[in-house]
Amino acid sequence: LPLFCLSFLLCNPLLDEDEAALEAEVNGNWTPQEKALHEARLKAKAKRRLRKSSSRSESLSESLSGELAGGDPHSPKGKVPVPNDRKSRAGKGRGLPKKGGAGGKGVWGAAGMVYEVEELDVKDPNYDAIEQGDTVYATVVPELDEKELEKTVNPIVQEYFEHGDTKEVQMLLKDLNLGHHKYEFSSLAVSLSLEGKASHRELTSRLLSDLVGKELSESDMARAFDKILKELPDLILDTPEAPQMLGQFIARAIADHALPMSFLDRYKGKVDCDYARAALDRAAVLLSMKREMVRLDNVWGVGGGLRPVKHLVKEMNLLLKEYLVSGEVKEAERCLRDLEVPHFHHELVYEAVVMVLESNGDTAIKMMCQLLKSFWKTGLITVDQMNRGFQRVYDELPEIYLDVPHAHTIMESFVDLCYQESVITKLLRDTCPSRGRKRFVSEGDGGLIKN
Repeated sequence: LPLFCLSFLLCNPLLDEDEAALEAEVNGNWTPQEKALHEARLKAKAKRRLRKSSSRSESLSESLSGELAGGDPHSPKGKVPVPNDRKSRAGKGRGLPKKGGAGGKGVWGAAGMVYEVEELDVKDPNYDAIEQGDTVYATVVPELDEKELEKTVNPIVQEYFEHGDTKEVQMLLKDLNLGHHKYEFSSLAVSLSLEGKASHRELTSRLLSDLVGKELSESDMARAFDKILKELPDLILDTPEAPQMLGQFIARAIADHALPMSFLDRYKGKVDCDYARAALDRAAVLLSMKREMVRLDNVWGVGGGLRPVKHLVKEMNLLLKEYLVSGEVKEAERCLRDLEVPHFHHELVYEAVVMVLESNGDTAIKMMCQLLKSFWKTGLITVDQMNRGFQRVYDELPEIYLDVPHAHTIMESFVDLCYQESVITKLLRDTCPSRGRKRFVSEGDGGLIKN
């Protein structure tokens, strides 16, 4: 037979009866290569027969079970579709679920597995209000770093220098999350006050005293002053008097119980910086003085209108008396500026005029006129404050006359001199009260009073 006929007969499964005879006939004439190819084809055909026979038996058993269960016999392969069936549709495997039902996505685990009781999370948004109670919402404020801290704290301190309300600063600090940089608030406030006025330093000392025990602790305050002592070489570039001022800050903080008493003791013999040593020595000297609590309460001098009125009047009297002794106008001007009470300068004018009325001689009149003239030219005392000061003396002149009989005469001469020096206006000069002169009864006048 031709070779293609032999291959057709070998591949045709219907010619099984002639296969043995054909094989016996051909084996004797085939080469070894053809014989090996023929055996491989036979093995492949046997595997196909076994696979077909197994699939037919499974489909038959499934169709029978489906008919018995009342399923649809016309469904594909006679199978009834089962919902959520995890058996393979590809005909591979044993048709069991993966990992015995304990694996895969969205499964409950293996049968018989015991789960622990899950604890309820109060911060879980998907909670049951009945089981977990009321909802508690918490605002999370991120912690400020060093750069953000400086940008946030500087406006707060600058605004505090304007209003002087420590409670408002406490409220603002509660809304900030300073974290472990909390102590840097004190160091920034002190550094800003060193560049400001005496009133700013007084306000800063009060702020530190009020914050200790509420928003800051004594350890935080100690860390803040430790940092400032290390930064003194840089601070003196802008503020040459920084060591002396820092020493006063330390002494005032210890007196106000904002710093522990042992703060100075731990620096003895351990300071290498000359500026830090000068600051600590200044603080030690102030604390060693008698009645240091009273003195340190006024260590920054008079700071603005926050001081009592009696204290301001006392300071202005002392200023005028020192001027009458020394005659230094510049020093008097500096002292008046340090008081920082421009709305209260009329008190200085009033005290100066009263001091002229109570003095003897023309020296006080000339010196006070020269002082008021200097204040007028520099703009330190405004026209409104000058008029108010003189008007107060005009109103109280009858009472002053009881103690100073020549008050009217001295007042008229002083007002004329101030008008000549352009210290007061013509209207203010004309409103100066004058006392009418009378001649009493003399001998031979017949008992008549003459004017």
